[in-house]
Amino acid sequence: MKRTWLALLLVAACLATATNAAETKDKKPEEAKAKAAKAKEETVLPAPPRAEGEGPFQRLILRGATLIDGTGAPPVGPVDIVIEKNRIVDVEVVGSPGVEIDAKKRPKAEAGDKEIDLHGMFVTPGLIDMHGHIGGKEQGTPAEYVFKLWMGHGITTVRDPGSLNGADWTLDQRAKSARNEITAPRIKAYVVFGQGREAPFTRPEEGRKWVDEIAAKGADGVKFFGYRPDIMQAAIDEIKKKGLRSACHHAQMDVSRVNVLTSARWGLTSMEHWYGLPEALFADRTIQDYPVDYNYANEADRFGEAGRLWKQAAPPYSQRWNEVMNELISLDFTIDPTFTIYEASRDLERARRAEWHDEYTLPSLWDFYAPNRQNHGAYWYYWTTENEVDWKNNYRLWMTFVNEYKNRGGRVTVGSDSGFIYKLYGFDYIREFELLREAGFHPLEVIRAATLKGAEALGMDKEIGTVEPGKLADLVVLEENPIENLAVFYGTGVVKVTAKNEVIRTGGVKYTIKDGIVYDARKLLADVRRMVKEAKDKANRPVLYQPGLAPKTAEKPKGSEP
Repeated sequence: MKRTWLALLLVAACLATATNAAETKDKKPEEAKAKAAKAKEETVLPAPPRAEGEGPFQRLILRGATLIDGTGAPPVGPVDIVIEKNRIVDVEVVGSPGVEIDAKKRPKAEAGDKEIDLHGMFVTPGLIDMHGHIGGKEQGTPAEYVFKLWMGHGITTVRDPGSLNGADWTLDQRAKSARNEITAPRIKAYVVFGQGREAPFTRPEEGRKWVDEIAAKGADGVKFFGYRPDIMQAAIDEIKKKGLRSACHHAQMDVSRVNVLTSARWGLTSMEHWYGLPEALFADRTIQDYPVDYNYANEADRFGEAGRLWKQAAPPYSQRWNEVMNELISLDFTIDPTFTIYEASRDLERARRAEWHDEYTLPSLWDFYAPNRQNHGAYWYYWTTENEVDWKNNYRLWMTFVNEYKNRGGRVTVGSDSGFIYKLYGFDYIREFELLREAGFHPLEVIRAATLKGAEALGMDKEIGTVEPGKLADLVVLEENPIENLAVFYGTGVVKVTAKNEVIRTGGVKYTIKDGIVYDARKLLADVRRMVKEAKDKANRPVLYQPGLAPKTAEKPKGSEP
């Protein structure tokens, strides 16, 4: 049965009382049938049949690019990359920079081959978003809109941590993407623990049985928000036996019983965001210092106090801090920090006024972001300078842990969790690059986190994540050097002033290649702009007004000065 986003992300944080909470087994069959029909009507629109992209080709040769291969190796070029159907078969260095290429050194083209001249351009592996929800009913975001924003930014693989539009819906889109019947990244479908049940779990055996059922459906993994310890531990054990992977947003409603270190010891494979990590680092307390009037269901409380959590943990490089970090690394545990999704908490104006909102954010999504006591992530009831300073300090400590985790050999990946808190699909995945750079990652480490490290976390590093012979042909082509400026991945490009003092826009992904199919990334983003314009025209809303400044409230108060 379909859950709402709010139920999943707020109520499901204490899943002991969630899992389609309103339903019971004694419902009349006709009532259940009617509810199922209504849920089907409310499902996010799936992607239409693919009308974009050329290929795959019997043989495709990309000529003369500079390669950033995803392993952490420095750029090299010019190279020719040979692709047969959907596989890379050869990567050849064909000359030296600034010197005309000797044609004798290049892979020879044969009749029927497709060649693309990439001289002066840069190639990276396809990007992996480790935390990408495929829109939601409340946001009014059809799958085509989300998929094209992702693909337009070079994202060729997405882990959907929750399958919140329904497991069957997500698995259907996954299968169509795998067959390239739709324009979409390849999808790894993780299902929220308990999704589809009519009652909470009360025994460990029930959790194991549910895992068996979701594995039989073909799910790639399970997403937790927490649960009663014996039930969650049994479920993780069953997940391991089935060869699936797991992730957890250690929500405050259960984190005092199960923090990151607890779940990692059980066999959880990755953590989302940072909840549960400061709690594992507590040295002088066991519970977060909640104010006496705190209420988790009040998101101003939830997110306001979250900004004060890291300072309650053991300080960087202390004994407890080192012990937790080293044990997580020894467990081969993955951290998917999603710095970007909380950025508005430390700089609301930046996130709210991001330039891409004007042309790329649907009006329904803009409304979902706006201050609201019911929508998830709309906690701007009265967000203060003090809140933002708390969050800035929070980030300093959080980033220190994540960067050092990477330095000691721990796996850090790139995820966005867009669709909430003024964060837009695709664009704010790239913003995560910049925030990892702020944390201390070298640009090559950022790209490795977005490619090889993501592939490792998904168990797909033999197939994707680097540009090497034998791997799937998932690639990104850019006209500017991303090592020099990670912002060139943004679909809106970057501002440059020419030698003639002309202000221009440059950058943005030129081609996204998935399974050997070449997509014009800019055309994909043009499709998104069209969708947004049509939605604005239909709603007669040419402008996305800032909160509190819509025409009905922006009129001059009586008696005010001219």
